[in-house]
Amino acid sequence: MPWKEVKPMDEKILFIADHLRGGRTFVDLCRSYGISRKIGYKWIGRYREGGIEALNDRLRRPNRSPQTTPYSVRKEIIAIRTRGRMKPGPKKIQTLLRSQHPEWGIPSKTTIYNIIRREGLVPKRKLRRNVPDSVKPFGPVQGPNDLWSADFKGQFLTGDGAWCFPLTIMDHASRYLLDCRALPGTRTQAAQAAFERAFKEYGLPLRIRTDNGVPFASHSVRGISHLSRWWIRLGILPERIEKGKPQQNGNHERMHRTLKAAALRPPARTSARQQEVFDEVRREYNEERPHEALHQKTPASSYRPSPRCMPDKLPELEYPGHCRVVTVSSHGILYCFGRLVYVGHVLTGERVGLEETNDGIWNAYFGPILLGHVDLREEKKNRHGYQKLKV
Repeated sequence: MPWKEVKPMDEKILFIADHLRGGRTFVDLCRSYGISRKIGYKWIGRYREGGIEALNDRLRRPNRSPQTTPYSVRKEIIAIRTRGRMKPGPKKIQTLLRSQHPEWGIPSKTTIYNIIRREGLVPKRKLRRNVPDSVKPFGPVQGPNDLWSADFKGQFLTGDGAWCFPLTIMDHASRYLLDCRALPGTRTQAAQAAFERAFKEYGLPLRIRTDNGVPFASHSVRGISHLSRWWIRLGILPERIEKGKPQQNGNHERMHRTLKAAALRPPARTSARQQEVFDEVRREYNEERPHEALHQKTPASSYRPSPRCMPDKLPELEYPGHCRVVTVSSHGILYCFGRLVYVGHVLTGERVGLEETNDGIWNAYFGPILLGHVDLREEKKNRHGYQKLKV
């Protein structure tokens, strides 16, 4: 025989019936129902005032709430949240309210969050486990153009079925989104053209941080690709994060999340229209959206162009006078000291500096990048008659 489920209202009615029936002390009666004497007296008092109906649970909401956010403020909060493509969060909504309506009483960030959540304007996200911090062997960032970051946002299909690979370039210090270019692929020529436009408009940074994908890196010595070789010739030092650690470029990844929500849901009908959307989002991101890391300032107010201008002609790399300079042949080989040393086809035609560090040991540099060293004391060669750099 299954157990009967007793509802709270039924418990109250049974308690009142046993009390009216008598024969038990009030303390024993309350103990048998698992309630305190205070609760028992409250139920009896409500029954005497209004009968059985008075035993129903009462609303605890006060008749008047003087701290309730006014309707006009709630309406403006919802308008800011739904205006444009960026979908600002509570902190940024609070900052915008202060700047646009200084005479209002501005709600707290928690109140703003509750308002937009009740309106269904906060999408649910899967919780992720925090990744422990790791040591980042990168140079310091003191101001704009000390470091740019670049990456390809995940590819997607536009409405007409064409693939789009968005290339994003951002200044690390100011969070200024320098470019968001809809490219048909990750080929070096298209990416280099996008960087060339950025260099001509904003000048040259000191370093550029990327991942290890195409076209930023290759399987050549030190991972140098045709694109990063061009950067080095321009005096820009490439920085690459460790494999499988996108958190080392966390600022850029966070920008990608905002870009995806604002520009890719859903994708545009054509690549040309998608580029227009990217331009619109980039303007809003740089000029209107306050940034928490910038103390709620906009990236445009924190960025300034680099004083290093894009040269008209690609300069040659210079090396100290004590170095021996050798040009890489068409086969990616250095001819030096009567040896054939393979450095890779990526550096074909480039000038490499050789610096002696010990008897018979020479370090090979491409600009500031140490490629490896050559040990002239060894006679070991491969079957093709040349030796490789030791990294």
